Amino acid sequence: MVQLMKITASALLLTFLLSASPTDAQEQGQATLRVPLNFGSATTVHLGSGVYTFTRQGARNIFIVTDDGVIATDPISPETAEVYMAEIRKVTDKPVKYLVYSHQHWDHVRGGQIFKDAGASVVSHQACIQYFHRDPNPEVVNPDITFEGPRYDVTLGGKTLELHHFGRNHGDCLVVMRIPEINAIFLVDLVTPYGVSGGSGLINDFYPTDWIRSLKQIEAMDFDYMIGGHGPPKAPPWAITERREYLEALMAAVKAELDKGTPAAETGAAINLPKFQHLRNYKRLMPLNAERFRTFYILGW
Repeated sequence: MVQLMKITASALLLTFLLSASPTDAQEQGQATLRVPLNFGSATTVHLGSGVYTFTRQGARNIFIVTDDGVIATDPISPETAEVYMAEIRKVTDKPVKYLVYSHQHWDHVRGGQIFKDAGASVVSHQACIQYFHRDPNPEVVNPDITFEGPRYDVTLGGKTLELHHFGRNHGDCLVVMRIPEINAIFLVDLVTPYGVSGGSGLINDFYPTDWIRSLKQIEAMDFDYMIGGHGPPKAPPWAITERREYLEALMAAVKAELDKGTPAAETGAAINLPKFQHLRNYKRLMPLNAERFRTFYILGW
């Protein structure tokens, strides 16, 4: 029996912002940044049409309930996966048939054994396999189903989760998941809405030019809002554009400082991007983002 899930005050505020016009939402962006994120307790929000988003300890995933079972995504960690499974069981007693990985990083894909033991098939892009074999982790379950190419659909009970692969960006096996039933995308790590890139600012696991290319391709997709692997349960499409424009502006600024001969230790402090100063952690993390791009221009990756 489906249990109605309580939406937190933060989710209600974000839903209100999304109901406003893009201009109004952008003007209220500063207020959105001040909504506290709960890194301890778990929260499940029903987004409509049997699609739910679950978050715990700062990481987020989605699951889809169908007539024939459940499509789950990123287990996050063994401890969180147990809570995640319990939250799914509050909504439905139908079996979890699929567990889909967004990419290879351990902060999203550890803990899948509980789903495997329940009979789920684990799905990822083929390019993830090299990482799982090169650096095996006993808490990461290897995929049962892999795919190559730009698109793969996981279909169950008349519902579909589209997996879109844009090549390398954040690593080279990340998939963007589109949920047609609610016309939304689940976008992990490429964009954390309303903030500066990277929890620590060290974005050395990104390919800068391919990141920007991928964001342009994602912007061209058909969707009404995004669900991030971190951050709020919903964010408008312009959050993706804002991230791309920030990256482009910062790369250009770093290149200008290199051309002027600015010493490495002074590059971050020399850059000022007024258009993006409202972003969460701008002051603290922008100089670290700048260092990653300086390395890109020196080493070519």
